[in-house]
Amino acid sequence: MADIISFDNMRQDAEEKAADHLKKSKALAARKGIQAARRPNRCEKCSGQISEPEANRKEAPRRLRTPYVFCSSCLEEYIDFIDRLQGRGNPDFYWHNDVWLESWRRWIDYKSTLDRYIRSKEFTQLVREIELNTIDE
Repeated sequence: MADIISFDNMRQDAEEKAADHLKKSKALAARKGIQAARRPNRCEKCSGQISEPEANRKEAPRRLRTPYVFCSSCLEEYIDFIDRLQGRGNPDFYWHNDVWLESWRRWIDYKSTLDRYIRSKEFTQLVREIELNTIDE
């Protein structure tokens, strides 16, 4: 009788292993997201490769300070977006219509939401756990 295997114990062990695996895979996905977001030589808008001087430049022409790292093309678009919000902008760029403005607004909302999430105490705790290697790969 001493060799009887408890199915309840086996089930509980399997559930704990599955929960642990799920936590690890979610943490690894978050780690990959963090690494992708911290690519200094990539445009934050289009993910295109940018040169080192562009990557370190946070000032646009006319001393417009940008909160994002853009390639030169996206930077020009961002500047025109800001100009249009202020009632200016280049009227020759007819494709910069209301839908274009809305796409920029939504992209900026998306980025600000991600920034708030990254600063949340729960995400900060996850990053700390990952950095301390308490969650194995």
